[in-house]
Amino acid sequence: MEQDEIIIRKGIVHILDSELGYPVYSEQLLDMNPDINDFFRQHIYKIMSGDDMKKCYFDDNEDESDMYKLVKEFNEDDMVEDSKKMTGILYEIMNSNVAIPSADLAIVTFQIQGKKYLSLLKMNYKESYVHMTNSNETGNVNSIIRYQSTLPSSSAKLTEAVIINLENYEISIIEKKYEVNGEKCNYLSTLYLKCKAAMSSKSKMDIVTRAVEQVNKKHYSEEPVKQMEAKRIIKEEIEQNGTVSVEKISEKIYGQVPEIKEEFDAKMEKYHMESAEVKPQSERTTKKFEKQFLKTDTGIEINIPMEQYRDINQVEFITNPDGTISVLIKNINKILTR
Repeated sequence: MEQDEIIIRKGIVHILDSELGYPVYSEQLLDMNPDINDFFRQHIYKIMSGDDMKKCYFDDNEDESDMYKLVKEFNEDDMVEDSKKMTGILYEIMNSNVAIPSADLAIVTFQIQGKKYLSLLKMNYKESYVHMTNSNETGNVNSIIRYQSTLPSSSAKLTEAVIINLENYEISIIEKKYEVNGEKCNYLSTLYLKCKAAMSSKSKMDIVTRAVEQVNKKHYSEEPVKQMEAKRIIKEEIEQNGTVSVEKISEKIYGQVPEIKEEFDAKMEKYHMESAEVKPQSERTTKKFEKQFLKTDTGIEINIPMEQYRDINQVEFITNPDGTISVLIKNINKILTR
């Protein structure tokens, strides 16, 4: 999906400032001029092309979720009133739980290749500083004031948003945990939408890499080359297949040592991921596999691009008879200092 494939249709913004004690509803749709179109298009693209997004599904029982009823009955011709009802449900939750940040809620419809979507973009307020000019008998007096209700810029990344496919009601959601009744929870999915959420690609990728790091630290703490090989294997899986198969990397990394493989597989089973296919789509998720980072016990730090690490003509790791390791960097034409 390319950003220009997103066609913005209609939108409206309601103010959810907990300090006011009531939501401030808009009675008119937004004027979707080119700047506002681009603003929402960029935010929606970031959400849909990132790996923080996770899938969520409404329960088949409509009585379980007021939002499910509203979504099924949603009509763009009645967008003002429908959006106010959706906003009111969210504000009730926010007003009862002060830890949830105040925000503007932008409800925007859009389409991609003919499919219609409904997005609920919770734009949490940011603190910023702006200038202010006053006049007195001596002339203009410029000052700087703190402004606490600034919306995220188009280049920022929203941390709370919902996108609903209006054909099959499949939900894509980005959310953060906030304290509700003394415990942190994902209130957007559990309380607001009342849907069942799966893990995001980023969360799955984090679980896999963390499990590999834990197993390697336990069994190969004195063997950095084996640790680097695990990183190389994951990198190649992403390059060749576009996904990370947990079964494949388990076999490739630990297949020759059954007891260690069994330990890694057990960690994956705890998350029901022993047969998972993790498909990252954002460069931010896979960036950690672009380079090998080394630090010696003597304080030397080495940063090796993965392509050079995989080339024996560029870098070689040599195990010496006394057990120490030498790193040989080859074919250098020029060295720059900084």
